[in-house]
Amino acid sequence: MIRKASLMLVGALMGAAVVITLSQTEFVVGSKAEAAASDTYRQLNLFGDVFERIRSDYVEVPDDHKLIEAAINGMLSSLDPHSSYMSPKSFRDMQVQTRGEFGGLGIEIMMEDELVKVVTPIDDTPAYRAGVLAGDVITALDGESVQGLTLNEAVEKMRGPIKTDIVLTIRREGAEDPVKVTIIRDIIRIRSVLWHEEKDVGYIRITQFNEQTFDGLKSAIDEIEEKIPEDKLKGFVVDLRNNPGGLLDQAIAVSDTFLDRGEIVSTRGLNADESQRYNARSGDMAHGKPVIVLVNGGSASASEIVAGALQDHRRATIVGTRSFGKGSVQTIIPLGPNGAIRLTTARYYTPSGTSIQAKGITPDIEVQQELPNELKGKLKARGEASLRGHLSSSDGTEKSGSQAYVPQDASKDKQLNFAYDLLRGIQANKAFPPDPSAGVPN
Repeated sequence: MIRKASLMLVGALMGAAVVITLSQTEFVVGSKAEAAASDTYRQLNLFGDVFERIRSDYVEVPDDHKLIEAAINGMLSSLDPHSSYMSPKSFRDMQVQTRGEFGGLGIEIMMEDELVKVVTPIDDTPAYRAGVLAGDVITALDGESVQGLTLNEAVEKMRGPIKTDIVLTIRREGAEDPVKVTIIRDIIRIRSVLWHEEKDVGYIRITQFNEQTFDGLKSAIDEIEEKIPEDKLKGFVVDLRNNPGGLLDQAIAVSDTFLDRGEIVSTRGLNADESQRYNARSGDMAHGKPVIVLVNGGSASASEIVAGALQDHRRATIVGTRSFGKGSVQTIIPLGPNGAIRLTTARYYTPSGTSIQAKGITPDIEVQQELPNELKGKLKARGEASLRGHLSSSDGTEKSGSQAYVPQDASKDKQLNFAYDLLRGIQANKAFPPDPSAGVPN
């Protein structure tokens, strides 16, 4: 959802002024507010003292700009894994990425224990074709250790002129020795929606939620319904596996595509008056055809909003394994010429009022993917609950995610083929088709 001053994201990237506003009541002698304000000023003085000591005594002349930027990023990253500072260039890159085109390798990454961890390779990109896997830990770039780098600095090193190469040194679970992968940089054009007809079933894969997603989904449904006669079309498989999320407004639009009425998602921030509820508009573009949504441990954020909405309304059957569990919303707040901050500003709740933070979406039908022998015992479950500094769940119970392997050979994709069999009546399960009357009130 794009607003005048901010961009809402739900997704495993100067100079500065600090303004403190105090109401008159905070100056009452002996009040707790006055004591808190005084303590805050002391801490700010401490920051200034340390900054000046570094400038005067450090062995080399430091870069003031980088010192302040590092301090701001440290302050934000201490809040949770998804809050961070973006330099002006990183902010521009993010804006380009949400439009669906950017330069690089084609991987979603995050920082973990001072190393770069691959959240997921993006379909049909140089990294994907080179065999980079979700869960891989990048320890070096062109032989240079990534330790000590910020996430933004690591991204900068991975980007560069197209047709140039970079060597990633990867620590892969279960591999005794580091794996070195050479990748040729290219322009990454993200088709966020991929689709095809699978005989009498429409297959739709959403890779991320960018500005093109809803339009891509509409085109997918229109084309599938044009090529498969209405009386032959068994339904749709919407594949959200390894989709790390993206724009909140696109997640709402995708959910609305399959819903005729009712709540899609609500967000609740620190202040009650900032809570928002988003509802579906009349009209189901899929015309009531059965829908199966595939999720796994790489399905996060906006993906979970869609899965949660369709599950709660019993509009779709969720198949696969537990999702990532990122139940928070980030707002991109521009800082003029000084870049922007990505700040966690709300938790989101599914239509039934459930927060999936650090718990994830539990599928209606659990189907474990069969791993090839070379990967057995090497892929760990992935989830928000395993991230250092994550927001705790609302009820204190947390659950780990699941592994995020999807075979490139569709014939070996157990989850996908189970979904096809359900739609065609070859497989039967009490969770399919779902009973709309058992869903949340509309």
